[in-house]
This record gives sequence, structure tokens and C-alpha cells, in this order.
Amino acid sequence: MLDFHRADLARLAARDRLRVLAPMAGKDFASNDYLGLANSPRLAAAIARAVAEGVPVGSGGSRLLRGNHPEHEALEAEATTFFGAEASLYFSSGYAANVAIMATLPQRGDLIVHDALVHASMHEGMKLSRAGSVAAAHNDANAFDDAIRAWRAGGGKGTVWIAVESLYSMDGDTAPLAELMAVAERHDTMLIVDEAHATGVFGDRGQGLSIAGERVVTLHTCGKAMGCEGALVAGPRIVRDYLVNRGRGFIFSTAPSPLMARGVREALHILADEPERRSALHDRIALAGERLAKHGALAGGTPIMPLILHDNGRTMRAAQALQARGFDIRGIRPPTVPVGAARLRLSITLNVEAADIRALDDALQEVLA
Repeated sequence: MLDFHRADLARLAARDRLRVLAPMAGKDFASNDYLGLANSPRLAAAIARAVAEGVPVGSGGSRLLRGNHPEHEALEAEATTFFGAEASLYFSSGYAANVAIMATLPQRGDLIVHDALVHASMHEGMKLSRAGSVAAAHNDANAFDDAIRAWRAGGGKGTVWIAVESLYSMDGDTAPLAELMAVAERHDTMLIVDEAHATGVFGDRGQGLSIAGERVVTLHTCGKAMGCEGALVAGPRIVRDYLVNRGRGFIFSTAPSPLMARGVREALHILADEPERRSALHDRIALAGERLAKHGALAGGTPIMPLILHDNGRTMRAAQALQARGFDIRGIRPPTVPVGAARLRLSITLNVEAADIRALDDALQEVLA
């Protein structure tokens, strides 16, 4: 019994791909807590006030039963204004939201054209979708255009859904959103943008990189730069209404904690009230780019700077050596990244100071020698 599972884990170990859980320790060069809000006193105080007011920890049921708390609706109203959309819907996680979007919105006879490097959650949603799907070369707007033209030429008549991330979580590069929007307008398609790693980091108020509009659906996770949990889907009101009526991942899930909804509201206020956090982050990103690029890190002006070492074993040994020196840095291996593209994912956050970045520079000099 479970012999297959034992053998599969042994195969992973033989290829230096066995995953284990490790506690957080050392200087944070691993998390997505870009603005350092996860331990924010202001967030903690907002939660404490909510507890004192009697806001419950648990929702007690799905949103369509008794779980629809006023805190959920207050958050969605504020998020709608913050992201410049017609409506918003709060999910328990970005993964759940992406699965629901991809599985629910595209219909039979439609086509999803997705960037080759979109997140695993989008792929899971596409597996559940009735629509067909095709991958386009990473960040190549012409490849999206060509895929749509070929599908139409072959008789495709439904709606096309372009699916991308605005900031890619493993490569740290940004999508050509203006060019993709032009493709969407030229072919009268919908554009789905996963803003998970851009929300809070980019935009004049931290609203991300994309532009709201009638053909745009955006996903904003709340567990990264906002320091909380959950995800907000923003877009046309009909998208919200359709997810409420047809999105199985929404309909059949217990609603997120009302306390967390209050926390996310406060995080939105912090993004608007404290632009100096973004300025400080971008100063650290610039310093890290200057210091870490000489070691091979790909520095493109975003908080994510991958250092591709190719070999799984070398990558994990380097991560362990850096952890021993007091830096929390994790190795990323296939299937999260392509075979032969194992890497150290260096993440820049406000949880580290300039001195920590300079110290990491020195440590990489030793470890990679």
C-alpha cells in the first residue's frame, strides 16, 4: 500500500527535487512580504479593534449561506474604488481565485491564449475549463496576436481570453501590458491579468501595473505586499455576478475570515496613505540590482531577482550555504521552473536593510566562488 508514493518520493530525492518544509530563519530574502506589512503594528491594531468590536474570526459558512459578513462587503466596496473597477469579489486565496476565474469565465467554444509561464493555479483552472487553450511565447505580444489569428482562421468563433501575469514570480520580469491590451482591443478579446506580485509594489497608490476597463479582469492577492490573506478579483460587474452564480470554487467554499477582510481593508489604506514604503522598497531594489547583478542575478527593476544556477544539486547546496550564513534564501527547482533552470529566487523586501543587501553580496562572492 502506498508503494507508488514511496517510489515517487525516492525518484524526486535522486534528482535533488525532494521538497521539505523549513522554518523561517535568517534575513528575509525569500518572502513576498514586499512592503513589510505582515508584521505591521498598524495592521495588528486594526485587527485588535475589530476583535474588540465583535467581528468574528470565522465566517460560519459560504457567502451564499450565512457567511456573507458586512466586512466582506465593505472590503469589496473599497477594493472596487481602489482598483478603479466596477466590482470586486473576495476569495480565500490567489490560487482559489485563479482556478475559479479560469474554470468559470471562458465557455465552451471560447479560447484561452495564455503566456507560457503563467502560474500553476491558472493551469489548474484551465484543466477544469470547457474552453480550449493554447500557450503563447513568454512576453511576446505578437505570439498572442498570431495565436488568435490562427484560431479565427480555423473557424474559431467564441470569445478569446488572454491570460498573463503582470509580474512573473520566478523570472521577475513584467508583461508588455500596453501591447497586450492593443491585441485585446484589435481582436475584441478579454484580458485576465494576475497582479499577485505587482499589487502594492507598482502604481501610484500600489494598485498594480494594469489598467482597469470593460475587457480587463485583474487578480490582486492580499498575502504578498498587503501582508494579509486572500485575493480580490476586480473587473466588470458581470464578472463578479457570474462568479457568484457559476463559480464553484466560490459557491462551495466557506467564506474567508471577516477579521482578515478587515485586515485587508486596512492594508489598502496603508497602500494609499504610506507611499514612502514603495519608495523605500524601490531604493532597496536599485541597490540590490547594482550589487547582485554581478553574481548573475537578473535585475529588472522588480523585487524578484532570480539567480539561475541550472543544476538542482548546486542550487540547493548554495541555498543551504547562504542559510548557514544567516540569509533566508530558497532554491527553486523543476517543475516550478523548467528543467535546467534551477535557481536561487532572491526577493527584496522592506524586511531587510541596505546593510543586509551588502552582506548578501559578500556572501554570494564566497558561496559561488
